[in-house]
Amino acid sequence: MEIMTDQGFRKTVKILRAFIFISLIGMICMFLIYISILAYAKILGAPPIAVPQSTLFYADDGTLIGESNNGQKRYWDKLDEISPDLVNATVSIEDKNFYHHHGFDYKRIAGAVLADVKSFSKAQGASTITQQYARNLFLEHDKTWTRKLLEAFYTIRLEMNYSKNEILEGYLNTIYYGNGAYGAEAASQYYFGKKAADLTLAEASMLAGIPKGPYMYSPLASMKNAKARQAMILESMVKNGYISEHQAEKAKHEPLHLVGSHPTQTVKTAPYFQDAVKNALKNQLHLDDRTIALGGLKVYTTLNLKDQAAAEEQIKKYADPESQIQTALVAMDPKTGDVKAMVGGRDYEKSPFNRAVQAIRQPGSTIKPLLYYAALEHGFTPSSMMRSEATTFHFDNGSPDYTPHNFNNKYANGEITLAQALAVSDNIYAVKTHLFLGEDTLVETAKKFGLTTKMSPLPSLALGTSGVRVIDMAGAYSLFANSGKRVIPTFITKVEDYSGHVIYQKEQVSKKVLDPAKAFVMTEMMTGVFDPKLNGYATVTGSTITKDLTRPYAGKSGSTETDSWMIGFTPQLVTAVWAGYDAGKPLELTTDKTYAKNVWAHFMEEALQGKPLKTFKPPKGVIGVYVNPLNGKLATKNCPVRRFTYYVKGTQPTEYCTDHLTKDESQALQKKDKQKQPWYKRIFPWGKH
Repeated sequence: MEIMTDQGFRKTVKILRAFIFISLIGMICMFLIYISILAYAKILGAPPIAVPQSTLFYADDGTLIGESNNGQKRYWDKLDEISPDLVNATVSIEDKNFYHHHGFDYKRIAGAVLADVKSFSKAQGASTITQQYARNLFLEHDKTWTRKLLEAFYTIRLEMNYSKNEILEGYLNTIYYGNGAYGAEAASQYYFGKKAADLTLAEASMLAGIPKGPYMYSPLASMKNAKARQAMILESMVKNGYISEHQAEKAKHEPLHLVGSHPTQTVKTAPYFQDAVKNALKNQLHLDDRTIALGGLKVYTTLNLKDQAAAEEQIKKYADPESQIQTALVAMDPKTGDVKAMVGGRDYEKSPFNRAVQAIRQPGSTIKPLLYYAALEHGFTPSSMMRSEATTFHFDNGSPDYTPHNFNNKYANGEITLAQALAVSDNIYAVKTHLFLGEDTLVETAKKFGLTTKMSPLPSLALGTSGVRVIDMAGAYSLFANSGKRVIPTFITKVEDYSGHVIYQKEQVSKKVLDPAKAFVMTEMMTGVFDPKLNGYATVTGSTITKDLTRPYAGKSGSTETDSWMIGFTPQLVTAVWAGYDAGKPLELTTDKTYAKNVWAHFMEEALQGKPLKTFKPPKGVIGVYVNPLNGKLATKNCPVRRFTYYVKGTQPTEYCTDHLTKDESQALQKKDKQKQPWYKRIFPWGKH
């Protein structure tokens, strides 16, 4: 009996030793596995925590004008930009020991496992904020053991590489609050119409309860359930020392104003402009479509809300609602290239085609300032004279004859100055100039001015028969307003990524491409479009809108059978307006032909209202003299019309007008002047007909 007892004891000892040994081996293995997991997590480093977020677009004053729309509202706030009450309420109800554990709350886990075993399911949850954040970032929300193991691994990686505040910030910006709102900012805007930073305790405690079950605890789904959940959260905040009982009672009974809509759903500010911004992000900043749509970018644009409203208002005012005529407008700061307003059509919902940047239309006579700038470079002056009369041009190279016409077939049937030819938009003068310079000259000049469309060196090019873009024409005219410096039309000043890092900052770059003196002389000639002193066989082309203008402008109108233009500027703003039909239907109604001018004039006046009245300042190398605008000669006191005109120094007229002097006065002047044969008679064999 004793032997049997001794054997049993020995056997028991062996079993105990084996158990201890196996347990020790198991513990060592578990420790090694744990160390391996930690080492592997460390090797992998910090997991990326970027999540899909809405990209936001801002006007030049910081006003939100739109966002990328993928059906979800996602924004990112810094932790200190979220109401402390919402932060505390979330920690209190979701994970009261958040700041004291390393990603796992083992007591809660043990309780949840016990409950799962009893129910033979995985119904209980004991996830910490870090675990929930890991799930939001990297995993699906199914309740499988595989998912839970992966969740644990990601939790370890988060805790190893990020601070508690960083994890909490990420959680609050990614948790789903229902109705397409991800994160505290989107939820705050949706439910209460305010920023997350401005939430009251009552609002914060209500919001903190929604993620538990958005379809059950949303106040818009069930106010009863939401209030019960709010009360539970407030009690937990009292228990955990975040608020007093008095504060909790006050918050329970505070009336709440619910909004129930995303504020930017109704934001439709400058939709054509916003499309142009997205296009710039893709083609100029080389961002991919996903980053633009879901990268959480903050895009700061050049749009001026006052100018944009003025543009839309004037277009609506002058366009017949029954007409199918379309329009485009681009307004930009000539010094910086910042596009301040853009309209690409009359109704974005009906037609998102952006005529301001996509359409290629004939510019008509708005091309003439570019032509005449080239003429100034080749020795022309505002006083250069040629005949205006019905003319057919014959060519020795076999090209067909070309017979341009003036508006309404009106001609001076005599000589006119370059300044007057521009002001009344004489086509004969333009074609003669174009042919004298050589047809390639205007093609190259257009490139110098930043026009990007292809132009054919034809006689008709002088009358704007090769298509251009509205935005390119605005950029071209800005060279005159910017003393010959070219700036690129731009839509974006700065772009930040989701974390606030600046990934693009506009640098002001301008390139001198025109001679400042000649650019100024050309600008001054363009003021003649509005000056009745240059009336001749026809009135100046800006005469119909002059009465509406209260400050000095320079500009040029243009028209073809199917297109109507007005482009003009001050030192502060340049604006190009086009009107026409998409299908190229002829402009037959008088209202269609005057649409662009009226929109331009009233937009400029409204956009510049309250801004300093600035004139064009003459640079070095120019000189101004009074001339008789009919013949371009120096005016005398006897001339009935005298116009102050600028010239590049050394090219100003030296001959006085004698048309209104007595015989003796004329002879006296002739003695002072050295008469020379006019330059055009030496160069133009067809100067007289």
